[in-house]
Amino acid sequence: LPSPIPWSLAQPVTPDLLVSPSSQDGDLGSECPEDRGNWTGRLDFLLSCIGYCVGLGNVWRFPYRAYTNGGGAFLVPYFIMLAICGIPIFFMELSLGQFSSLGPLAVWKISPLFKGVGMGTILIVSLVAIYYNMIIAYVLFYLFASLTSDLPWQHCGNWWNTDLCLDHHVIKAGNNTLPVNISNTVSPSEEYWSRYVLHIQGSSGIGDPGRIRWNLCLCLLLSWTIVYLCILKGVKSSGKVVYFTATFPYLILVMLLVRGVTLEGAWKGIQFYLTPQFDHLLSSRVWIEAALQIFYSLGVGFGGLLTFASYNTFHQNIYRDTFIVTLGNAITSILAGFAIFSVLGYMSQELGVPVNQVAKAGPGLAFVVYPQAMTMLPLSPFWSFLFFFMLLTLGLDSQFAFMETIVTAVTDEFPYYLRPKKASFSAVICIALFLMGLILTTEGGMYWLVLLDDYSAGFGLMVVVITTCLVVTRVYGMKRFCRDIHMMLGFKPGPYFRACWMVLSPATMMALLVYNIVKYQPSEYGNYRFPTWAEVLGILMGVLSCLMIPMGMVVAVLQEEGTLWERVQQASRPAMDWGPSLEENRTGVYVASLAGSQSPKPLMVHMRKYGGITSYENTAIEVDREMEEDDDEESM
Repeated sequence: LPSPIPWSLAQPVTPDLLVSPSSQDGDLGSECPEDRGNWTGRLDFLLSCIGYCVGLGNVWRFPYRAYTNGGGAFLVPYFIMLAICGIPIFFMELSLGQFSSLGPLAVWKISPLFKGVGMGTILIVSLVAIYYNMIIAYVLFYLFASLTSDLPWQHCGNWWNTDLCLDHHVIKAGNNTLPVNISNTVSPSEEYWSRYVLHIQGSSGIGDPGRIRWNLCLCLLLSWTIVYLCILKGVKSSGKVVYFTATFPYLILVMLLVRGVTLEGAWKGIQFYLTPQFDHLLSSRVWIEAALQIFYSLGVGFGGLLTFASYNTFHQNIYRDTFIVTLGNAITSILAGFAIFSVLGYMSQELGVPVNQVAKAGPGLAFVVYPQAMTMLPLSPFWSFLFFFMLLTLGLDSQFAFMETIVTAVTDEFPYYLRPKKASFSAVICIALFLMGLILTTEGGMYWLVLLDDYSAGFGLMVVVITTCLVVTRVYGMKRFCRDIHMMLGFKPGPYFRACWMVLSPATMMALLVYNIVKYQPSEYGNYRFPTWAEVLGILMGVLSCLMIPMGMVVAVLQEEGTLWERVQQASRPAMDWGPSLEENRTGVYVASLAGSQSPKPLMVHMRKYGGITSYENTAIEVDREMEEDDDEESM
């Protein structure tokens, strides 16, 4: 606190709340629930959101999706879907979290009947966290393997190579002498990945996992240890780590981009990536692919955004942050496409094959194609290390968000027992998920990873997002939700947001859900087809998260009294203590509804504290007046 000054010298002081919350250097600790913790710096929240949204999918899914769905023309449906269901749902999640300062389970005080949605979210996030950290373990494995003068996947002739292995140096030599038939050959990088890293030849399928690969197991243990140390003190520690993990990938991406576009043949790959094929826009599949890319890339529905926003101050400008993060995420995806396809163009020229024969998506791009391209460059271990270090930082901050979501959700449910022991509880969760992920470190672990990837966050996640959207707009009420945002930010959402929340976003999600069910295809990995029991297990994973919703409804109804319809009505209304977590932020219907509330009017608290009415109090008075007018209209 500043030292006392003589009354005669005192100057009029602008109250803290008149200043833009994001531009303050002052301590806003009093604005946040102290026992819960909050962000300690101005950029913690923004960088955490960017780190969470910009993940592995931006590098290994977007570029491939773009080129298979019309190249440059794909950007048209991509940005339209971003506007229809990306930005609005992103803003809705942030608003719910910031307004209530609650995690994805406790936030359902907004309508206790639908608490099962939160339970479904936690189930989905837990399953994703298990396999996502295994991908980080693979990245660590390659990172350590790059610390050498000669990359181990550069040549054939190792114990894991077969007779089909063909070195690209041989192909280049062959171009000068005799043509080499490469149709039935395998690259050294592909055999290194499948026969050495995964040792997949030791498993006959998903039902025969084989032995644990101890080097992978140690990498998984290391990745869980890193994640635990970074979330040890909740957002206070992870909020500092993201200053590095959210910004450093951009530096590496620019380095890879500059290196890529200066390679011979790079233009061939970029041309392949961006040449617009507008006839693709007439296909519904392209629009669905664009919506899916937006949906998974922004991470809506996983609870991470809601969790991060719940640690904000009450008046943080999340409206501005929404546009920074969503547009930044889209631009990053497009930039990553240039970095990837410039190198693929060079590689296709080196091998003398078309670009579409070397282009892949997912792990195939990250662990086979790109590492192979690295071996063709001078200083290949250096570029390989940089690439995998970028993937590590991209993956880690998404994993922080998954873990923070799980820990926050459960500790908010049992604050008296778990909040003082948050570090120990985080350790228990990390150990449990590490043990569950051990099957992924076996020789057949890749089959289990594909199953988890295909089903854990499929239609279950869409059902969760659709339900959230409908509950907030229809059950809680659009008018009430807009009032809450008005009270928090000082303005109401415009017609664009209201139209998206009411109609466009849920309708798009419904279309996605129907498309996913109608176009359902069984999982496969290469030429391996999954058995029926594995398919059923996968479908059950998706269905279980959906079943949480009716299960939660049954529990909520049983806790009420009266006839069945009365119980449903009571359970669908907001809980008594729903609203801002701090007493001075509660106005109108939220006044004095907190347990142990002392002050009859939060306005008095602010007047005592700041010596005048602040801009946010003016907003609160406006909201109260609107509510009174509405009540008068209803009573007439």
